[in-house]
Amino acid sequence: MTVITKEVGVNTVTVKEVITKKDLKKWIEFPNKLYGDNEYFVPFLASDELDTFSEDKNPAYAFCETKLFLAYKDEKIVGRIAGLINHAYNKKWNKNAIRFTRFDFIDDFAISEALFDKVVEWGKERGVSEIMGPIGFTDMDHEGMLVEGFEEFNLSITFYNAPYYLTHMERLGLEKDIDWFEYRISVPKEIDPRFKKITDRLVERNGYEIVTYKSRKALYNDALEAFKIIDIAFSKLYGTVPLTPEVIKHAIDGYIPVVNLDYICSIKNSDGKIIAFGVLVPSIAKALKKSDGKMLPFGMFRLLKALNGKNDTLEMFFVAVQPDYQSQGLPAILINTLAPKIIENGVQYCETGPMLETNSAVHSMWRHFEKRQHRRRRCYIKEI
Repeated sequence: MTVITKEVGVNTVTVKEVITKKDLKKWIEFPNKLYGDNEYFVPFLASDELDTFSEDKNPAYAFCETKLFLAYKDEKIVGRIAGLINHAYNKKWNKNAIRFTRFDFIDDFAISEALFDKVVEWGKERGVSEIMGPIGFTDMDHEGMLVEGFEEFNLSITFYNAPYYLTHMERLGLEKDIDWFEYRISVPKEIDPRFKKITDRLVERNGYEIVTYKSRKALYNDALEAFKIIDIAFSKLYGTVPLTPEVIKHAIDGYIPVVNLDYICSIKNSDGKIIAFGVLVPSIAKALKKSDGKMLPFGMFRLLKALNGKNDTLEMFFVAVQPDYQSQGLPAILINTLAPKIIENGVQYCETGPMLETNSAVHSMWRHFEKRQHRRRRCYIKEI
């Protein structure tokens, strides 16, 4: 186990590399303890995090390597961080970067500095020239430090952090690289007839086939092709890497058994090829909060109830359109197709999740809806 000790005044901080599964569990549990009394914090599902940082469970380790660290003060855990080198990202974007993720700490600069320095030290040993984050293995992993919206209930797919983190980032010499916006969209009580008329005309004129799913088997049959569309559609976005067949299969196997089929739709062209795909998921944030991110004893029951019972909030996982069709109104068709069931089921809000500030196309999707931009996230960068 790698150990460093940093003394700053009366503070003595010890940073240890996470080696054992026992320490990995402590590393995963730390933010739950740090934010246990925070009403806006939502824990990640502990079993998912354990799989994410297990090389035999996460296929992204085929092109990534990590080191995880815990910080101790007076023998008490006071911070954590993961360093991540994504070789596929560096190759695709011609970069030489190390990423950091899961960076959490009490409000003590000696602690955040000691953790950050340990990741930088490892990066320099591996010959990298810059550090960026928080950003994870792929675009389907959590990304972005919260910089606005600290008093908004968090999502199940995003980080929560306290406002003091921003001061620490500045003191560490990190600068903004890019931001993501998040919107909370109010679901209308009825579909605008004009909107429906326009989308119906688009479908008829172009010979599109709209596909909704009544069985998971049918969704499985289309899922591989749909995820390839997601991979292509997101390929030019910040921080993305090509999704390998193994990563796609892992996502499919994880999502399809639990998704609510009411909120999934695809569009096929006249040749029967999928050209657009949308997935919204009933929010499990409150269920995760109540169960502290654990499946037992009642976590599984709460999750299934949130996914399949009455739920007033949906989280948007994917809306992807094949690039050569992106100017043909396909997102509007997806929204119009899913809207009747969303309204019928009593959904009041849709959470967009993080959308890049530079992605004007996805922002324009919501221009006709009542919405508010309630959170902002940031990826930082620094030369090392």
